[in-house]
Amino acid sequence: MPNKALYILLVLLLFSCNKKETLKISVKNVVTGEPVAGNNISIVEIFKVSDGVSGSKTKDFYSGQTNSEGVLFITEKFNKNRRYEIFVGKFPYKHCYLNSMGHTWSVGENTDLKFEYAPCAYVKLIINNINCSGENDTLALFRGNQLGTFNFDLPWVHKGCVYWESPGGPDGAPVGYSKVPMGALYYKWKVIRNSVTTVYEDTLLTNAGEFYTYEINY
Repeated sequence: MPNKALYILLVLLLFSCNKKETLKISVKNVVTGEPVAGNNISIVEIFKVSDGVSGSKTKDFYSGQTNSEGVLFITEKFNKNRRYEIFVGKFPYKHCYLNSMGHTWSVGENTDLKFEYAPCAYVKLIINNINCSGENDTLALFRGNQLGTFNFDLPWVHKGCVYWESPGGPDGAPVGYSKVPMGALYYKWKVIRNSVTTVYEDTLLTNAGEFYTYEINY
């Protein structure tokens, strides 16, 4: 009888540690607002090692895919004493912006988890002082983008008779191109020549996976 009572107590304790929750996982292109359907979502359960060894260990808990609206609803019994890591799989294009590589979640926390990404576009920038009057010519170039990942307040300064092209190549970009998040790129440049300052502004709209060449001739 005592063994039966202990068994019942353990079962009650086990169930008291678990709570059924519904997580809403959404994935979208943050620039266009379009959902990403068929994107793989995986959840890993994290728990303390109980044998005296420091640290923690994990085990696979759940896997699924987003629906046509870019959403996956997950209803499971989650352990109140554990943490869970939610990961998003590969996107249709290489991404140049992602709000989170993974969400760490526990029972009682926000159940609406969002993955927002922006695919890469590729831009070759050419800067050419075609009207150079000497070494005192100055170009101050300000660059920004739709997602605010470029510091629009920090100028890139070129002096003299400049000709410059994007070297490209890093982070998987083709030679001569740089990877940028798709969407609007904002350019503003100030030209100082013979003590006269002239200001120009322009916007380049880019799409996922496409290549662009943008020239600043001054």
